[in-house]
Amino acid sequence: MTTDEGKLKEIKKAAEIIVDSSYLACLTGAGISVESGIRPFRGPGGLWTEKGEPSMDGYQRFLDDPEAYWERRIRRESEFASTILNSKPNPGHFALAELEKIGILKSLITQNIDNLHYESGSENVLEIHGNMLYLRCIECGEKWNMKEFNIEDIPPRCPECNGIIKSDTVMFGEPIPREVLRRCFEEAEKSDCMIVAGTSATVAPASSLPFIVKRNDGYLVEANIRPSEISDLCDVNIEAPSGKSLPLLVKEIKALL
Repeated sequence: MTTDEGKLKEIKKAAEIIVDSSYLACLTGAGISVESGIRPFRGPGGLWTEKGEPSMDGYQRFLDDPEAYWERRIRRESEFASTILNSKPNPGHFALAELEKIGILKSLITQNIDNLHYESGSENVLEIHGNMLYLRCIECGEKWNMKEFNIEDIPPRCPECNGIIKSDTVMFGEPIPREVLRRCFEEAEKSDCMIVAGTSATVAPASSLPFIVKRNDGYLVEANIRPSEISDLCDVNIEAPSGKSLPLLVKEIKALL
């Protein structure tokens, strides 16, 4: 059996499992956006692999001096942020949006902050690490599109409660917004099948979600370019770029419907 035949066999197996499931969720990581030109954080070619991981007390440093944070943010835009702002969804994103459209995919949990799932047409998206295109009040949780929020003072203050506003992206040391986290765990508990695409499955709490599905006797379908921390736990392993494997998976699923 050739490598391509082996991958197609895994895709067909995954399609059968998904069609037989009653509640499918998906967890995505940085790998799904690599084909959109966005570098992953860890692993080969990773941003942090090259430049080192950021400070683990980023949120505390923000709280200590939010004015300095905003001055840095306004003064310069990072290479990573610029790449995200100029990126577009790839076939992997569109494939997941199609799965939702045809009623198969019930929820999509992403660790990415690039907004590409929304841009591809997905609607039931839970952004566990926030969204780079939005701002959020750290007190009441109100959110705004950054293009629509007029910053007059540094640091900006919430017009609702006067709390300090920061980027919606979750910093190291910052609690994940409670409601988002609650819904992520709720979706994992309801799921009898989960697609795990483009993630190393090493960053908590997202990394615990596939284990919840498996603990409840559900199935895991992994789509990744290399083995991850949970590969041995998965029922199907599709070792290929998600931009290639997920459209093929959707095609097989639709053929079974």
